[in-house]
Amino acid sequence: MFRFTTFLRDLATIRTALILSAIFFAAGIAAGWGTTGPIQEILVKEIQTLGQAAEQMRNSDQPELNFFIFIFLNNAIKSLIVMFAGIVLGIIPFVFLAINGMVIGFLLHMISDNGGNLSEIIFKGLLPHGIIEIPVLLIASAYGMVLGALVIKSIVPGADRGDPIKQKWKVTWRKTGTASLWIVILLFLAAIIESTITLWLMS
Repeated sequence: MFRFTTFLRDLATIRTALILSAIFFAAGIAAGWGTTGPIQEILVKEIQTLGQAAEQMRNSDQPELNFFIFIFLNNAIKSLIVMFAGIVLGIIPFVFLAINGMVIGFLLHMISDNGGNLSEIIFKGLLPHGIIEIPVLLIASAYGMVLGALVIKSIVPGADRGDPIKQKWKVTWRKTGTASLWIVILLFLAAIIESTITLWLMS
């Protein structure tokens, strides 16, 4: 049930949700790149808050350990919340993807406008850990969408097709449980990379 191969096989059954996750995330990046006005102010505050937290950890006695704990807990807790909060008609995963995409898009645009080396930021500051972290966040959001879609099928007359709805719930909960385990494990690995290799590359 909890094997990695099972997790991978399950991903093939939620392809549509995964594609939607990638589209919304990419749209968020594009929106963040070109955002202005009140939304820009919100994103600036969000980035400043993260920057202050990073500065405090950087100046601590054990920066790598503190970075790891902060990154892992932040990503793991948010991902699990997004997965299971998807039961509220799948709305929260869409919001989560849009906000995170906008933060990345706005940050990259801000760095570019201020003469920063965008390629260096992407390849040194984002890709080493992001190659694991970003797909995992998309997977968590996709499962949230699947739960939301199943709720809609359960309450809308005539929306159910194929297997009985109880059987669909049973299978979906099993898949979500397997995904939860591997999402936490993969985010653990991503946090190790981000708090060591990425931190070293960007220092």
